Amino acid sequence: MTSTRIGRHIAAPRGAVYRLLLDADAVATWMVPDGMSSEVLTFEPREGGAVHIALTYDDPAATAGKTDARTDSYRGRFVALVPDEQVVQVVEFDTDDPQTRGEMRIVFTLADADGGTDLVALHDGVPPGVAPEDNELGWRISLGKLAALAEGGGEPARP
Repeated sequence: MTSTRIGRHIAAPRGAVYRLLLDADAVATWMVPDGMSSEVLTFEPREGGAVHIALTYDDPAATAGKTDARTDSYRGRFVALVPDEQVVQVVEFDTDDPQTRGEMRIVFTLADADGGTDLVALHDGVPPGVAPEDNELGWRISLGKLAALAEGGGEPARP
């Protein structure tokens, strides 16, 4: 198991960033790497609330999915919510592959900094079947999308 820790400065108030971490429409917009689409199946932003998200590769010939050839589906729960400061989730891929199974902990921590927010994302317990460099790249892309959304007014694009 490995961990990915990424920091990102976002030129928006902590409250706005925190709200985007807990908005299902926003999550569908930003928490998805390039080349994939997101479907938020269940999203109950409260301690103990369920999370179930499916990420699907846009390329119909993709074979890199963890749940099936084109899809990475994961589910879990919110463990802790500290308003405007921290969001903690525990998630696990929907898979029978022992190389990509296991519980992962995702922690977003927010702090005021330079007229905006410093966000630190920690993804702990990444299974051995997920290349650390791929996980880091995916998080960098996603946090870039989160920053763009927050800095653009914080309203997710509606499909």
